[in-house]
Amino acid sequence: MAYDVTRRPDDMARITTKALADRFIEEQVQAVRAQVGDKKVLLALSGGVDSSVVAALLIKAIGKQLVCVHVNHGLMRKDESENVVRVFGEELDANLIYVDATDRFLDLLAGVSDPERKRKIIGKEFIEVFADEARKQEDISFLAQGTIYPDILESIKQAEGKKAIKSHHNVGGLPEDLQFELVEPVKLLFKDEVRVVGEALGLPHAMVYRQPFPGPGLGVRCLGAITRDRLHALREADAILRDEFDKNGLAEKVWQYFVVVPDIKSVGVKDESRYEGWPAIIRAVNTTDAMSATVEEIPYAVLHKVVARITAEVEGINRVLYDLTPKPVGTIEWE
Repeated sequence: MAYDVTRRPDDMARITTKALADRFIEEQVQAVRAQVGDKKVLLALSGGVDSSVVAALLIKAIGKQLVCVHVNHGLMRKDESENVVRVFGEELDANLIYVDATDRFLDLLAGVSDPERKRKIIGKEFIEVFADEARKQEDISFLAQGTIYPDILESIKQAEGKKAIKSHHNVGGLPEDLQFELVEPVKLLFKDEVRVVGEALGLPHAMVYRQPFPGPGLGVRCLGAITRDRLHALREADAILRDEFDKNGLAEKVWQYFVVVPDIKSVGVKDESRYEGWPAIIRAVNTTDAMSATVEEIPYAVLHKVVARITAEVEGINRVLYDLTPKPVGTIEWE
């Protein structure tokens, strides 16, 4: 399937107020109803900001015609899938299907170190999982996605021959024979605009300003070929970082913060013995549109606490580093 490169109109107003968001919502509700008719829509619901806003918008537009599917690909943050099931399945009463595909994804990714290959594999397998679920439903004709404008800008090679920065699972990984028509109501919005729309839809503040998380999940933060032991160390280290940011009032001050763990080891000392372990690299940035980003200055007291906890509590980690690179030249994610 060739992706529809829809350009954001030059005169499209930035959505910065509730009034503008309300107008956008009404336009999209009408557009979705016209596109979908009486058919059902399958939504990839990660629980992140983008897919959550799309879910709320589609529920407003088509109600029970929406079928939400949450796929646990084994690359989620600690307790992530459990929280998605609780919030959407219980609190928001969504029509939610939970799929545990951990082994399916990790088996395919075994030994794959190239970042683009990992993204392509994850993207293709997502579509395969949705196709499997769609065959269990009746009248599924559409696939909804939380694609936003930076995804498109960073994924598609421009006509003048510029090299794509990276592929996103919801853009670069779509197969040519995709049988669903796409529904992507926020694909011309930047991240800050998606949040304004989310609040206008009545989503909880904590959900709207939830920590961004890439579609490929921890797969692009477990650098190089993914192994289950290093993935586990990454998940635990990331959970400690988020816990300390919450405790120290940094959770809403910093736009995105996470840990990456590369496939390298260095010599350390533990229990008076040589100890080879991986480094945990902290990334904390602020941005408004995700096209550029600045590095947040984290108090040393917080950093020292994070270092002490990760090195003491996470098996396999013997160093903690802090990435000071803005975007550009570095991207927000490492892969």
